[in-house]
Amino acid sequence: MRQVAHVVRDGAAGRVGVALGGEMVPASRPVAGALPLLATLPALYPEWLGDRSFCEVHRVRFAYVVGEMANGIATTRMVIAAARAGMLGFFGAAGLGFERVERALDELTSALGDELPWGVNLIHSPNEPELEERVADLLIRRGVARVSASAFMALTPAVVRYAASGLSLDASGRIARKHHVFAKISRSEVARRFMAPAPAEMLRALVDRGLLTPAEAELAARVPVAEDITVEADSGGHTDNQALTALLPTILSLRDEMSAKHGYTRPIRVGAAGGLGTPGAVAAAYAMGAAYVLTGSVNQAAVESGLSEPGRAMLAQADLADVIMAPAADMFELGVKVQVLKRGTMFGVRAAKLYDAYVKYPSLSAIPAEERARLEGDVLHATFDEVWADTRTFWQKRDPSEVTRCEADPRRKMALVFRWYLGKASKWAIDGEPSRRADYQVWCGPAMGAFNAWTRGTFLAEPGNRSVVQIGLNLLEGAAVITRAQQLRSYGVAVPPDAFDFRPRPLG
Repeated sequence: MRQVAHVVRDGAAGRVGVALGGEMVPASRPVAGALPLLATLPALYPEWLGDRSFCEVHRVRFAYVVGEMANGIATTRMVIAAARAGMLGFFGAAGLGFERVERALDELTSALGDELPWGVNLIHSPNEPELEERVADLLIRRGVARVSASAFMALTPAVVRYAASGLSLDASGRIARKHHVFAKISRSEVARRFMAPAPAEMLRALVDRGLLTPAEAELAARVPVAEDITVEADSGGHTDNQALTALLPTILSLRDEMSAKHGYTRPIRVGAAGGLGTPGAVAAAYAMGAAYVLTGSVNQAAVESGLSEPGRAMLAQADLADVIMAPAADMFELGVKVQVLKRGTMFGVRAAKLYDAYVKYPSLSAIPAEERARLEGDVLHATFDEVWADTRTFWQKRDPSEVTRCEADPRRKMALVFRWYLGKASKWAIDGEPSRRADYQVWCGPAMGAFNAWTRGTFLAEPGNRSVVQIGLNLLEGAAVITRAQQLRSYGVAVPPDAFDFRPRPLG
């Protein structure tokens, strides 16, 4: 039984108010104090937040997603815990070697199989298109039913093949999906591509290569590439720093336009991500029409996170302004940036120095001796030659053609030497390398600071209590409480301010 709100009238003062209290009472019991009962607002459950079709299609209890933090920071342990609690989690496959992704699939399949829902990240890899296609092929072969497609600027054969593979007609003649794409977007033009059917020429090319059947391609021309669109506002990692209140309504309107244009018979669900670190933020996202919410930064601080204990402790101290934009390792040459933690680490400042040198000089040998010494001593803590030797060994194992390219292109070689630091900085944070703590790269958005402020003085202030399930349940319970209080206020009831102040507590 859940707490029921009673609307009462104070005859002496001539006021209408609400008795929220903390007691679990049936709606039929009158409120203490002998005030006349005017109305009762039914209970609101966290399970009722969001779009019911999301829970039905993906077989989850809550319209809540645990996002795919890269380099395995969203661990298999995190995904398994989320699934068992009725949430949907995505494993952070981006940045990991192919064999590591295979092992993760083994763990997830063994623990969850097809009984509970889960998914894996497929990240756009413009520098390694072959790897992107290889991972997509693996996900198809292993029967992974859900993929969160992130950092895509346009559709690629890999993501289209995954979406279209296995399309069929059910007994009622409706198109059935074997694979569900969650397209993470922050721009209308990218959302439009995922909301439209796959391009005909791309489908033909995939059929010609034997990667799709003609029947699958024909059905793919009648449905959107993705029926779940995650609108990512100001967030940790890759972000365009957009405001959710501006971005989400825009994409919802675009969804309606695209659905009408293509005559879709079932809805495209639009979820919200970025900046969701408090119940108020989660409630606001649902109130704006989000079918589901996705959290990221706050889960990086969870005990199931792949981030080291020192890294999680740093996150627990973060405030709203303790973030900075820094060059992205995977799209360094394009000038793409990621949002990272600033407090307690010099990574953001040091990475910017490397990118400035990349823009300014055509090769490593062109960098003046004095500046080279500063970069080697203050940033890399190694010589360019030492870094290149390590980098060369890495690429000889992963993709030998990359080494050949660098030997013919000094600027490409410089980029990979500088990307060595960016990649290592993330690994140092994951491993908890004590000698490089000042270089930790920890992806983080302002939601982390908001979460810390909300949890201050409660059991969730302690890093050891921050499980992914407790974080999720408290955000959802709080969002339900705030939504209910706002419902009362919208009916003209004088709701006390503390009705909007849900404090974290152990939930189960």
